[in-house]
Amino acid sequence: MDDQVWMRRAIELARKAETLGEVPVGALIVKQDRCIAEGHNRPIQNSDPTAHAEIIAIREASQRLQNYRLVDCTLYVTLEPCVMCMGAIQHARIKRVVFAATDPKRGAVCSALHLAEADYANHHIEWTAGVLDSECATLLSDFFKRRR
Repeated sequence: MDDQVWMRRAIELARKAETLGEVPVGALIVKQDRCIAEGHNRPIQNSDPTAHAEIIAIREASQRLQNYRLVDCTLYVTLEPCVMCMGAIQHARIKRVVFAATDPKRGAVCSALHLAEADYANHHIEWTAGVLDSECATLLSDFFKRRR
């Protein structure tokens, strides 16, 4: 399947987060063209500041594979990962990150920080930005407009 198909599923997961009052971010992890894990934002629901969509998906994938290294996996997420999530992505050795909307204030792939190819890391992450970005950006901006 192509990146847009997987991103559409991530958007469905983001909408699930939104119905729970969470910031609408969804993520999934694919290995060998098969989805092995999914997650959506749940920090409020779980009373856990680390319960970002990416972290939920990484935890599930690691359990499913019985390995904390997610080599040859691709993470799809509706919003550019933050510094916490990029740290987990690097530690998990995820090969590629595909995201929709950039996050100019907190994005740690190519916006506020550039951690995908950080000099200090011994694992560099391939990345693709902008897959269905306008749909995801609208989802996020509409969510925050309603909250104000």
